[in-house]
Amino acid sequence: MRTTQIFYASSLYGVATLAAAIDSGCFATADRRLLLVANNATTPETSPSLDTMAGFERLRGRFDGVLSWNEAISPFHPGGWTPRPDDIPMWERYLRMLWDLGEDRIELAVESIQVAPALAIAQLFPDAKLDVYADGLMSYGPTRSKIDALVGERVRTLFHLDLVPGLKPLLLEEFGATPRVVPTEAFAKVVAELSDAVPDATAGVAAGDGAGEGPALLLGQYLAALGIITPEEEEDLHVRMIRGAVALGHRRIVFKPHPTAPASWTRTLEREAAALEAELTVLDRPLIAEVLYRQLRPALVAGCFSTALFTASTFYGIPVARIGTEPLLDKLKPYQNSNRIPVTLADALLPDLDEGRSGAPAGADEELKGLLSAVGFAMQPQLRPDMRPAAEKYLAGNFNGRTRRYFKRRRLTVLGLPGGIPVPRNPTVRMMVRRARRLKRVALG
Repeated sequence: MRTTQIFYASSLYGVATLAAAIDSGCFATADRRLLLVANNATTPETSPSLDTMAGFERLRGRFDGVLSWNEAISPFHPGGWTPRPDDIPMWERYLRMLWDLGEDRIELAVESIQVAPALAIAQLFPDAKLDVYADGLMSYGPTRSKIDALVGERVRTLFHLDLVPGLKPLLLEEFGATPRVVPTEAFAKVVAELSDAVPDATAGVAAGDGAGEGPALLLGQYLAALGIITPEEEEDLHVRMIRGAVALGHRRIVFKPHPTAPASWTRTLEREAAALEAELTVLDRPLIAEVLYRQLRPALVAGCFSTALFTASTFYGIPVARIGTEPLLDKLKPYQNSNRIPVTLADALLPDLDEGRSGAPAGADEELKGLLSAVGFAMQPQLRPDMRPAAEKYLAGNFNGRTRRYFKRRRLTVLGLPGGIPVPRNPTVRMMVRRARRLKRVALG
């Protein structure tokens, strides 16, 4: 029987990760390898698909064909559609016919298994072996929602980049998925291919000479679009990035905005740079940040909590700095927001630009592992009840003025964890608290 591997990706960064994993022999051999791409933009019709982006052709050779998920399920939106259980056999027959799969044995590799379209793809091939590759820093956090055991128990391996050396991902650990690192060298080689495919990506910007003379590169994330902060707050965050970079002595600054960020933000930054007598260049081409690291050789990379901050330092040895993470920890709602672990890692490990600091991340010591266990349990106590002892141990010895920002006291109280608000000894009050905790556990479940 012929074996066909289907790799799902929604970003060029994802395809680069897959290419590095394939080059490293992470996946078994197969008769065919197909890349399934999805455009999850709010309006896919007006946004470029990843297989049309500069550099994609350099990666295409790893696959025997490229498929479109948007076309397969049209007119449904990839991010909002999952099949009804009774329709799964019909959809599987349809996809096997559409993609010429016949009776092939299917193996799947997907990203973000908790949500559509990855979840839908996994459901539509119920007999397929399943691997997951991690989408950046989120892999270090717990699974963001309960996954049907018919899907979760099929996951064999979690492939991830070694963004925080020494730190083990929590994602899918409840299903016994085996974490496996995609070699850094292989990923860097793939990035080099992408960079060679777009040699003029940074045309007009003077690159560094390898001795720390490159520009400062600022990364925008468009957090307002996620509802985390207001557009005004994010615009102010970018202005503070420029001020922080200039305060560190950088006079040439490159800003990489999020592709959907408002053009008005660029004009505000240009005015701020002019007032500070700094030279600002805005690079709005759809490129992964790692290509810019190779071509610009920046002396500093600054941002909020982007995964690219960690690839800059860990993979390329570039000094980094974060900004604005502490307020975000308070603004993230609900507490189990999947961005909480990336923000926590950036806040705990990276130098603070507001304090005039930059450099390499701190190491992943036992205290950090304890912090991640405590935050992870507080985020998903129903999915990971096994993490309670580690959370209690960490909080009992480390809940203080420095670590308080990572937790909500009300949540600690409801979960009965150290650091929560002390409960009065009055029996009636204690009964009410226990009732509130039970209701909270039901709501979280």
